[in-house]
Amino acid sequence: MGIFTQRKPRGFQHEWIYVDERKEKLKKIEEKAKRDLGMLPPEEYNPERIRGSFVEATTHLKRRKEKGRKWGYGALFAALLVMLFLLNYLVTGSWSF
Repeated sequence: MGIFTQRKPRGFQHEWIYVDERKEKLKKIEEKAKRDLGMLPPEEYNPERIRGSFVEATTHLKRRKEKGRKWGYGALFAALLVMLFLLNYLVTGSWSF
């Protein structure tokens, strides 16, 4: 089956080994405190920031999103059925079989 299709190589995913989570938490707390004191402008709510976070967390959903939307067998079968009904209407002049 794979004669005419070329497989994509596995993507590179670098996971950080040496990350100081404590430093990142302190930075977030510091930024929040500055926002509360009015030193920084309030953070705008952006729903785009949340969108896709669950998809990016799982590999199978990420793969599905990268492939894009393709026609499934059900959609092709439904399109074929509609075309047969149209052909029947054009030949006989009525919608019934």
